[in-house]
Formats: sequence, C-alpha cells, structure tokens
Amino acid sequence: MEDLRYPIGRFDVSLPVTSAQRPALIDAIAAAPAALRAAVAGLDDAQLDTPYREGGWTVRQVIHHVPDSHMNAYVRFKWTLTEDVPAIKTYDEGAWARLHDSRDTPVAVSLALLDVLHQRWVTLLRGMDDGAWARTLQHPEWGALDLPRLLGMYAWHGKHHTAHVTALRERMGW
Repeated sequence: MEDLRYPIGRFDVSLPVTSAQRPALIDAIAAAPAALRAAVAGLDDAQLDTPYREGGWTVRQVIHHVPDSHMNAYVRFKWTLTEDVPAIKTYDEGAWARLHDSRDTPVAVSLALLDVLHQRWVTLLRGMDDGAWARTLQHPEWGALDLPRLLGMYAWHGKHHTAHVTALRERMGW
C-alpha cells in the first residue's frame, strides 16, 4: 500500500549532494512557489479544508506550512553563512499548523509569501561560492549538516508537499 505521507518517497539526509547537483536543486526551490500555486488552483474552501490523508493536515495547512518551513530554512542558511557552525532550533510543525493563522488566512497570502521568500532565497543560493557551500550547521536531531544537504532537503520538501496536494486531487477527481 502506498504511504500517503511520502508521495515522492522519503528524503535521505545521509546522501551527499554534489556541486553538479546544486544548480538543479536551486532550480527546484525557484520553481516550488509556482508548482504549489498550480496544485491548489481552482480549489474551493471545502477542498482546501480536506485532509490530504486520514489524520493528516488539510490542504490549507499544507500550503501555510511550506512558507513557515522555508522561512526557517532561509534563516538557517543565513545563520550558517554568518556564524561558525550555528546550532539551529527546530520547531513543532504540528503546533504551528494548528494555530489560527493556518486555519483562517487565505492560502493566497502564504503563496505570495512563498513567492517573495523564494526570490530572496534563490538569490542568496545562486550567489554562494564553494567556500560558502562547505559550511555546516548543527541540527539537534541530525547532528552536523552541510548546506548542500540542507539544499537537497528543501528542494525535496517543496516537491513533497506539492505532491500531497496533487495526489489528493487525483484521488478525489478534482
């Protein structure tokens, strides 16, 4: 049986990301806002309030989660570029998704936020030299994590949540 939580498979943080892979991963981050916007195009409020799987977040919560997560990612990159091996803080994604802004804000607001956030982030990423890409952060769950792996994780993340929506639309015939 297909695991609806991971429609494109799990991300493997142990796999290294090469310098040859970086441009395509940056392009994936650049493309994520448009892909997510296309995935929800034409959905009404009832559809946006449908969980993508039993016990899972609603489409609306997924849409609000992506910029929440990617704002954290952007800040993590900036910390890592400006501090020596910063210890980053995680956050309770489920608790954030249950806050009223994730229930009550129109998805267009988070899609607009994602657009401008990714413009800044992609500019940062495309301007990094090899020395910058060699920098690491300290993740409380995974330990030392280099920026190429973090790049890979967030390129996957955008596709992962877009697939939650597109797979639900396919299953529901929307």
